[in-house]
Amino acid sequence: MIDKLYKLKKNQKNQKLMQKVQIINKISLIQNEIMFTNNKIINTSVDKYGAISDFAILEIHKNTMKQHINKLQLEINKLNIDLEKITNNIFELEKETQQYKHILDEQKQEYIKCILAMEEKEANEYIQNKYIKN
Repeated sequence: MIDKLYKLKKNQKNQKLMQKVQIINKISLIQNEIMFTNNKIINTSVDKYGAISDFAILEIHKNTMKQHINKLQLEINKLNIDLEKITNNIFELEKETQQYKHILDEQKQEYIKCILAMEEKEANEYIQNKYIKN
C-alpha cells in the first residue's frame, strides 16, 4: 500500500513539474509578444508630411498597443501566481514522496532483518543437527 502511495505521489509531482514547464513556456511566449509589441510602438510612424489625422491615428494605435501590453503583463502576473502555487505543491509532494520512500526503506530493512534472522536460525539448526549426528 505504501508503495502505491509512493508511486502516486511521484506521478503527481511529475505532473506538476510538467505544468510548471508549460506555464514557464507561456510566460516566455507572452514576454516575446510584449517585446514585439514594444518594437512596433517604437518603429511605428507616419509620413513626414502626413495629415494631422495620421498623427491622431498613430497615437490611438500606440495607445492600443500599450493597453495590449498591460493586458499581457496582467496575464504574466496571473501565470506567476499559478507558477508559485505549483512550485509549492511540488515542494509538498516532494516531502510526502520522501516520507513514503523513508517508510519503504524501513520496511525493506525490516524484511532483510527477518530474512537474516531466519537464515541464522536455519544455520544454527543445521549446525546443531551436525553435532547431534556426530
